[in-house]
Amino acid sequence: MERKEEFENAVKTMLEIIGEDTSREGLVKTPHRVFKSFIEMAQGYHQDPVAVLNDALFETDNDQMVLIKDIEFYSMCEHHLLPIIGRAHVAYIPDGKVVGLSKIPRMVDIFAKRLQIQEQLTEQIAGAINEVISPKGVAVVIQARHMCMEMRGVGKTHSATTTSALRGAFLKSDTRKEFFDIINSPTEARY
Repeated sequence: MERKEEFENAVKTMLEIIGEDTSREGLVKTPHRVFKSFIEMAQGYHQDPVAVLNDALFETDNDQMVLIKDIEFYSMCEHHLLPIIGRAHVAYIPDGKVVGLSKIPRMVDIFAKRLQIQEQLTEQIAGAINEVISPKGVAVVIQARHMCMEMRGVGKTHSATTTSALRGAFLKSDTRKEFFDIINSPTEARY
């Protein structure tokens, strides 16, 4: 990557500003490690979530809810560059098309591997599904812990934030209730 050296120098400068000796053994390679970490954690900028979903669309007669629950993800807060650790619950009601099940968690990761705020992440996931699959409805709920709240600032450990994005049929009370009942039910044993 052409700007690798510039990135590593910026990390070295940052470490020096906080009072570290960047020549000590434990920190000599830290700028390079941070560069590699950021490239991996921000790879979502170089992936297209719409293309991922479009890659596995199938015709169907099914018109019942499809739900993938407890999709673990890691992201980074765009305000403090600290981790967001969470789970996404994604559902849609097909209208002639379904998408391969693995594509939804991949799409969640693509959006999560960008600097984010949780509210935006939730909307982006719902928007991509709505755009590509054109379902009768889509629902996304994200529950996450924010290290910018736990490690600094108010220092409230174990606090969680929940956001939701509901479209179409999920705005109706019965469908909405069914979705929330399922995602709030205890997770069963893994198969």
